[in-house]
Amino acid sequence: MLWIKAFHIVFIASWFAGLFYLPRIFVNLAMEDNAPATERLLLMARKLYRFTTMLAVPALALGLWLWLGYGFNGGWLHAKLALVILVIGYHHACGSLLKKFENGANKRSHKWFRYFNEVPVLLLMAIVILVVVKPF
Repeated sequence: MLWIKAFHIVFIASWFAGLFYLPRIFVNLAMEDNAPATERLLLMARKLYRFTTMLAVPALALGLWLWLGYGFNGGWLHAKLALVILVIGYHHACGSLLKKFENGANKRSHKWFRYFNEVPVLLLMAIVILVVVKPF
């Protein structure tokens, strides 16, 4: 189980790296009005979103394996799973925002994306605290 836990942590860290950087590209896209630069940023965002999605799949699969292997007890685990669902929702929201940028339909400012960029940091911090401290 320690190997599974180690790989789970690696894939989670990699997935979150993508979730930290993709909204940063959105900040730049929201500020950009140069067509070639916009296309380059869109290409980067598409590739990063695809890669981040590929990292999320083993992270979630290994997490499920650990959950089934260690059991279903502890209030902290239920709270963590609720936060994991929010992370998945955030990931999908990034995909929706990317599609809006691709279709030229983004209505949000770069300032909004700067705040949006902080959400995965808060989610990761809460999840790590729940897993390590197990407060309840």
